[in-house]
Amino acid sequence: MDTKLDFTVSTLGECTIPSPIRLSAIQGERVANYVRDDEFVRYETDAKAGPQPRLDAGQLLQKAGPREKIYFGPSHVHAGIVTCGGLCPGLNDVIRSIVRCLWYRYGVRRITGIRYGYKGLLPDYNIDVKDLGPDVVDDIHKMGGTILGSSRGGGERTGEIVDAIERLNLNMIFTIGGDGTQKGALAIAREIEKRKLKIAIVGIPKTIDNDLLFVDKSFGFETAVSKAVEAVSGAHAEAHSSLNGIVLVKLMGRESGFIAVHTVLAAHEANFVLIPEVPFDLDGKAGLLAAIEDRIARRHHAVIVVAEGAGQEILAAASAASEAATAIAATDASGNLKLADIGLFLKDRIQDHFKKKGLEINLKYIDPSYLVRSAPACPTDSVYCERLGKNAAHAAMAGKTRVLMGMVNGEFVHLPIAVATSSRSHVDPEGALWRDAVDATQQPFTLKSLE
Repeated sequence: MDTKLDFTVSTLGECTIPSPIRLSAIQGERVANYVRDDEFVRYETDAKAGPQPRLDAGQLLQKAGPREKIYFGPSHVHAGIVTCGGLCPGLNDVIRSIVRCLWYRYGVRRITGIRYGYKGLLPDYNIDVKDLGPDVVDDIHKMGGTILGSSRGGGERTGEIVDAIERLNLNMIFTIGGDGTQKGALAIAREIEKRKLKIAIVGIPKTIDNDLLFVDKSFGFETAVSKAVEAVSGAHAEAHSSLNGIVLVKLMGRESGFIAVHTVLAAHEANFVLIPEVPFDLDGKAGLLAAIEDRIARRHHAVIVVAEGAGQEILAAASAASEAATAIAATDASGNLKLADIGLFLKDRIQDHFKKKGLEINLKYIDPSYLVRSAPACPTDSVYCERLGKNAAHAAMAGKTRVLMGMVNGEFVHLPIAVATSSRSHVDPEGALWRDAVDATQQPFTLKSLE
């Protein structure tokens, strides 16, 4: 592990209030136990034979869960929940879990939903808040999307957001969103500290691309893969049933190709997978077009899966002399780079290539992105969301702040926002996951000229 990483968890103060959750502080009583602040998980599990280096608490991840003593008196708590950014399977599951844990386990009766992301806290949008309780949330896990609504942007208006938090008299805020949302949450937490307020900021990271640093997986990812597999299976049926059928499927994955890679491993029916981490050429003997041509000559059909962030360097080069080049450099309201459409670009280039060759093909293009991200959570994701939400509620009641909830090496932990948002996780082009994906597609190990 990089010894510069510091996983120390921030707290609002000493916990002195006995928890209303009746658990055990003693091992061996066959009653569920409280979690202590001195229980940790190692992030780096790789080891070599011989003496191991000693790790201090800052290099270890604090276990999440209910504490024997809590910081907030439940009858005084006013909790806020906000969902930001794009949709993702499981958002409603997380909202439901937080509300029910606060309500039933701690007796909290004031829970407010902030509607339409951080913009719901800005006065110029004039958006009403939503009261939350079990009667509101009990069945929302059956629906996709978020009952609170969502939006991008607004998180940079930190002072105005904290003003609104003070007006609402919130003690804790649960921020459900991606990298931009959590960076905004960290800025909000710092402004709160500057004003000497005792308000807990606890994040539940939402990234359908599964690119959150350190954690085993992000919620919604397994649902996304299962829905993407359906699209690839349909693509295979289309391609296999046509003369020289080619189907191109574009999946989500701005900077990381985890959805695309896991989809081809699960579907067993894709012949090429293209991801942001692995550059490829279109032309030349080792390029993608020549590989597709070879596949068509041998098998008369091909299914190509491409992540949305793949091949951006090819698009940039192709549009360098046109006005389209300016679009590639723009960012959206969340600060994400606006990507040129690799799917439509590849569709046109494949058509042109085979037309010049005088070879008849039947090419179809599928982009299931919005159907994938708006789906209700699958059972395994729903379980994960339920546990994330409960652990977030426990963390906030114990006065933890500036933390994200996540699972690391099979354990739920408190992960400092500053560390978690310092970078993103990527598919390792030299690692086992990518190797297995290439084996599954049987595409060449490189689609780039080595000259």
